[in-house]
Amino acid sequence: MRTTSRSRTILVVAVLALVVLGTIPITAVAQSDARTGGTVVVEEGETVDSLEAFSGTVIVEGTVTGDVSAVAGDVRIEGDVGGDLEAAAGSVTIAGTVDGDVEVAAGSFTVAEGATVGGDVSAGAGNVAIDGTLEGDADIGADTIQLGDNGAIAGDLRYSGSLDGNTAAVGGEIQQDSSVGTDLAPTIQPIASWLFAAYVLALNLLLGAALLALFPRFSDGIANRVASSPVRSGLVGFGVLVVVPVLLVLIAITIVGIPFSIVGAFGFALVIWIGTVYGRYAVAAWLLSTAGVTNRWLALVVGLVAGAVLAQIPIVGGLINLLVFLLGLGALTFGLYAHRRRVGKQEPRSGVGSDGPTTD
Repeated sequence: MRTTSRSRTILVVAVLALVVLGTIPITAVAQSDARTGGTVVVEEGETVDSLEAFSGTVIVEGTVTGDVSAVAGDVRIEGDVGGDLEAAAGSVTIAGTVDGDVEVAAGSFTVAEGATVGGDVSAGAGNVAIDGTLEGDADIGADTIQLGDNGAIAGDLRYSGSLDGNTAAVGGEIQQDSSVGTDLAPTIQPIASWLFAAYVLALNLLLGAALLALFPRFSDGIANRVASSPVRSGLVGFGVLVVVPVLLVLIAITIVGIPFSIVGAFGFALVIWIGTVYGRYAVAAWLLSTAGVTNRWLALVVGLVAGAVLAQIPIVGGLINLLVFLLGLGALTFGLYAHRRRVGKQEPRSGVGSDGPTTD
């Protein structure tokens, strides 16, 4: 029994290590051009040949002598890029130098003051702000395009949307064309969204596998609690989601409490992540049980894949995932509370407490 427990612990530690590695910053290494992770960074003073990144955040503070291709939530170019920049992201900011062309599909695109783009710019975005220098032509499709007082476009500007600001900064012709940007956003943004969803799904599967491997009975209890008391679980989850942040803010009011509040915030973020995974697993297990299927691993895969797909559906998908999350958070809270009570009853008799939220 002790050997089995030790083997299981080693397995779970290995899986959790992979999960953590997927969420911490990863520094790009010279000669190596493919990077994934929570944050990908080319640090100041560092030089790489080229960079292909799929991450939550991509930051170039150093030098990339070749091209940069990035799919991320946020892309920031603060250093130097010798080649082209291709990016699909929630936001793209150029605050350094890009010698080649720039092709962007993003929610927002900014060329900051002092930044320089040596080639042409093609952008499809929600909002675009140009405060730096574009030495080539620019094709920009956006809801709003703002040309700052310090912005300059040496070539022609073709645009769609609303153009405001310093239009005298355009050295060439200005032409309005409703088709500009339509070939970027509809193609690159969905790809970026689905790729990022796949990355998050992989992390959730790793965390879910660790939870099921280490705490099988506790995990089954979560599923059973969601199935038997969905309303109660959802209300408790909502209460925890509202009350805990308020408590953390109150703790942070005092100087002494700030470190505890910071640690508590990280801990609560982990609980939210676990609650999300457990919620999707529990709901899937509940639905599969109505069809006579009781495989917990299948429930984990079905629940997390369904949650990832729902996340791509505007409004409705988000509301469903929120409800599922509240169920999981509430059931997790109940499970931890019940475990704590069991430990409290056992300690007076044995003097030894349980080392985990299960008696497996």
